[in-house]
Amino acid sequence: MQMLDSTILNTALPAIAEDLDVSPLRTHAVVIAYTLTAAVLIPASGWLADRFGARTVFLWSIAVFTLGSLTCALSSSLEMLVASRVLQGVGGALLIPVGRLSILRAFPRDQLVRVLSFVTVPGLLGPLLGPVLGGMFVHYASWHWIFLINIPVGLAGMLLTRRHMPDYKDTGPRHRFDWLGYLLFILFMLSVTFSLEGPGTDPLPRALRIALFVFGLASLFGYGLYSLKAANPLFNPALFKTQNFRVGILGNLLSRFGTGALPFLTPLILQVGLDHSPIKAGLTMLPLAIGGMLAKGFVDKLITALGYRRFLVGNTLLVSLMLAAYAFIDASTPYAWILIVFFLAGVFNSLQFTGMNTLSLVDLPDAHAADGNSLLSVVMQLSIGMGVALAAAFLDIFTSAGQSALHSLHYTFLALAALNALSALIFIRAESTGAHILPDQ
Repeated sequence: MQMLDSTILNTALPAIAEDLDVSPLRTHAVVIAYTLTAAVLIPASGWLADRFGARTVFLWSIAVFTLGSLTCALSSSLEMLVASRVLQGVGGALLIPVGRLSILRAFPRDQLVRVLSFVTVPGLLGPLLGPVLGGMFVHYASWHWIFLINIPVGLAGMLLTRRHMPDYKDTGPRHRFDWLGYLLFILFMLSVTFSLEGPGTDPLPRALRIALFVFGLASLFGYGLYSLKAANPLFNPALFKTQNFRVGILGNLLSRFGTGALPFLTPLILQVGLDHSPIKAGLTMLPLAIGGMLAKGFVDKLITALGYRRFLVGNTLLVSLMLAAYAFIDASTPYAWILIVFFLAGVFNSLQFTGMNTLSLVDLPDAHAADGNSLLSVVMQLSIGMGVALAAAFLDIFTSAGQSALHSLHYTFLALAALNALSALIFIRAESTGAHILPDQ
């Protein structure tokens, strides 16, 4: 439900913008509201599951996500929709980490890769079906149905969770939650993200953006100093003693600035730039999902053959090449070539995500695995939200300079391609340890 929701929305954004009488290029707030809320709450997911029980937290997460879906469908303005997406994000933030934590406690480690691989399969159906379903709902009904479809799924999920999910709790010594560290980390995430484009549907004044960015960096610096002395910090500083974790986290952050906005920008270039119908845009995006799914079948062989360093440096440059290829798509581009570009972008993006995520976790000792996984989840959500905000900022700059919507999108893709390519300089520092492939979402 969650993976479907994140992909089905993107195809419908132009239709939502038209219905709510706003520019399609300003709908980024709908995406950022969800991803940023999820990033803020993920660090608390493990503590909440230990404190109240995994089943209880998971059940309430589905309930809140479903309620947020209903309020999204009832929204009559962009501001109300953004607020409803925040409510959705409160529920969605806990679904994957709490579900994964339950699996970690239910199965022995020697079965973990096989079990997580099995669990990941339904989630992969979301990116495959989302763009097409989004286009169909908009074309044959209305955009409201992309949220209403979650309600029966959510109710069924709540029933199954109540009946079948074990209610795991931490029976060991309970540590107090690091509220001060959590507050400092939240201030960093919110301030830096808002400094790029603002929390709502209108950009903030430049002076306020600069002030927010400086305040965010100061909050991060303050958190770093605090965590070195805290008894039970939010994220253990010892994580960063592992070379591949440092490289994986920093590379994830910078690389996703470029690729995180791709699901947001692709429907815009198809529907706003090329004037495709929603259903045609959804069908055109299918190769993205198909390429991503097919890539999962051979990523382990590539990493084993090349090692993490060569694999990630080379694939990062290929991802940048595909982002740049978007900048040359216009009304005269053969449709077959668009499908090829989208397919290759899906393949290389999927390879990149798996490579970055497994590099981050592969060398962590068991004692730091939970902290490392939590921080990785936060960085993934945060960088996607910041990537969308950055893309929106680029679009605003280029449209303000008098460029057409299509040309503004072209220049934005080129800027993101250059930014993504810079992350190759980080991956050069990776240690090419043996491949231990973990499923990723």
